[in-house]
Amino acid sequence: MNIKEYKQTTRILVVDDEPDLCQILQFNLEANGYQVDVVNSAEEALQLNLLKYNLILLDVMMEKISGFEMLSIIRNEKKLKMPVIFVTAMSSESHLLKGFTIGADDYVRKPFSINEVLVRVKAVLDRYQMQVQTTVNNSSGFQIDAQQKKVFIGKTAIDLTRTEYDILTTLYQQPGKVYSRDDLINSIWSDQPYISDRAVDVNITRIRKKLGAWGKCIVTRSGYGYYFDAQPLATVNT
Repeated sequence: MNIKEYKQTTRILVVDDEPDLCQILQFNLEANGYQVDVVNSAEEALQLNLLKYNLILLDVMMEKISGFEMLSIIRNEKKLKMPVIFVTAMSSESHLLKGFTIGADDYVRKPFSINEVLVRVKAVLDRYQMQVQTTVNNSSGFQIDAQQKKVFIGKTAIDLTRTEYDILTTLYQQPGKVYSRDDLINSIWSDQPYISDRAVDVNITRIRKKLGAWGKCIVTRSGYGYYFDAQPLATVNT
């Protein structure tokens, strides 16, 4: 997956009660290849399926549920591991410390430069992805070698077709993000018309079978699609 494809499958949620600011963020993030959704309150955000987002840009000073409170709720949900960047006018040291203590990954102070936002978004996403891959590789013996285009369990290479490899790496690169069948078809078979949903299901079944006990890391979310969950890997003996 190249940088352009990575961005096209990276979904960002903007949570801020200033519509004009949300519009600026959405326009510029989408212009840089990201998929972006916007809501104007934490209440709205918490009604969404947050598993599909790779990053949240979160205001602090909002009515009813503040950004601090929303982040606390997110960090108490084990499945919600996406990074969160506060975008806020609250920039005192005490506020910064509170945010980082709760679990913020970075801060952007209002008023902001859009270039700063873009740089911080990329840096946080890159850092998060590196942490996830290091954790998975080091804790389980499961490894994807992007240069060789191979998957290893311990020292054993798993025999995957190109399509199976592409599906697995797509899911693996963004753990927790739910991919619909259409998402996977558009990503994997973009140059082939008339690919059915069944092709996705068949390939997922084959991947799970070839991975054995590690196959449980590919999780079905009924009615939505599939996602990669690194947690089961920690329980598998290599």
